[in-house]
Amino acid sequence: MTAIVNFTGDASPYGGGDPYADYRTADLPFTHYADLADRRLGAGVIAANDEFFAQRENLLLPERAEFDPEHFGHKGKIMDGWETRRRRGASADHPWPTAEDHDWALVRLGAPGVVRGIVVDTAHFRGNYPQAVSVEATSVPGTPSPEDLLAPDVKWTTLVPRTPVGGHAANGFAVAVEQRFTHLRVNQHPDGGIARLRVYGEVVPDPVWLDVLGTFDVVALENGGRAEDASNLFYSPATNTIQPGRARVMHECWETRRRRDQGNDWIRYRLAAQSEIRALEIDTACLKGNAAGWASVSVRDGEDGTWTEILPRTRLQPDTDHRFVLPEPAVATHARVDIYPDGGISRLRLHGSLTDEGRARLAARFQELGA
Repeated sequence: MTAIVNFTGDASPYGGGDPYADYRTADLPFTHYADLADRRLGAGVIAANDEFFAQRENLLLPERAEFDPEHFGHKGKIMDGWETRRRRGASADHPWPTAEDHDWALVRLGAPGVVRGIVVDTAHFRGNYPQAVSVEATSVPGTPSPEDLLAPDVKWTTLVPRTPVGGHAANGFAVAVEQRFTHLRVNQHPDGGIARLRVYGEVVPDPVWLDVLGTFDVVALENGGRAEDASNLFYSPATNTIQPGRARVMHECWETRRRRDQGNDWIRYRLAAQSEIRALEIDTACLKGNAAGWASVSVRDGEDGTWTEILPRTRLQPDTDHRFVLPEPAVATHARVDIYPDGGISRLRLHGSLTDEGRARLAARFQELGA
């Protein structure tokens, strides 16, 4: 674990105007990975010991936290985050909480995987953020209840040791634990509020589940696919193209800035494992005046393989799901979609199944990561 310590220390009281004017953040080295705690993948905050002032579910909201200085309720100031009550000591002689006192929340990852970095965002928590935070993780199969996770026989691994954090800041922590996890326990010491939690990492699917499915989307994020690189991320991340379901609004798509040259934009993907692709979809849902004009898809087998076009440059229609059956299956570990000249797509689907080699390699990695 490496703490990004830029943001420790007090935040200034809110002085009016832009509530984000003095918000502290940095270019964190791990945010190009997918958010394993994304609600769209099925993540949830399943329990917390206290949520007196603000509900635990706010932690995983996809939008950045908002602040209304005049929004009060029966219990006090209403904050866009998870906020617990002030802890107290045992007596008048000892009114302060002990060093061990802390509040906690249990988070189910939407897609189990290897965590590469965590952001504990205290946006708008200026005088009521925790003094320190810590994060633990565990791997429990199935759908365990909070009681199951808190049982004494469950092993928790520390991802972020108890570390001071700053208020109104994106506190980032790089993680270097090569293990597959399903749940996190977020602790704030001794109490306070956290606006948002982001858990960046690599999805590691259960190979038995994929094997039983047979045919599935081999580039989907939830199945272990990953957007490795893209030509342009001006409006939105490339990972949006492999999220579950159809895009509901434009910001859930991938859209590039307008080109003023003769080039084109693209995304390169890593598949769940070596796969045999038999059909594909390119969806432009919600992109009406800014959909890509044409698209092509290429694949390669291995890091040094040769790119082979499986879908030639094809005209796309706005706000439309385009489906193509390949004339023959294509074996690949990577894929690339090129759009011409710019614009965007909302989803790419590559339907197929794992090869014997892909199944074996995925199973070996699954075991290596302690699953």
